[in-house]
Amino acid sequence: VKLVESGGGSVQAGGSVRLSCTASSFRYGRVCTGWFRQAAWKEREGVATIDSDGSTSYADSVKGRFTISKGNVESTLYLQMNSLKPEDTAMYYCAADRVGACWYGRVYQFEGQGTQVTVSS
Repeated sequence: VKLVESGGGSVQAGGSVRLSCTASSFRYGRVCTGWFRQAAWKEREGVATIDSDGSTSYADSVKGRFTISKGNVESTLYLQMNSLKPEDTAMYYCAADRVGACWYGRVYQFEGQGTQVTVSS
């Protein structure tokens, strides 16, 4: 299984960024996909998940600002990030798993290499 993120970059506070993720081998069957992030010198933080039935889960820190969605193309995942804050600066990772509860704080079996998002004040 391979997960590849794209769309990161630098943006000013209040701006928006959309991250994309393509995943191989997840076209069929139930799968929980999501995003987590890790800032320098900090622990990993779950951001959002979306289950095969479309149900979503968000961390309180991003609720109302970030939206996770699936693309029309199978195995494509997005994270729309609006009203960005400097504290959102982190490496963002796409992840997936076929088992377990689908919620933002979970650990995944498969993870991508990450894409950096930097928010300046």
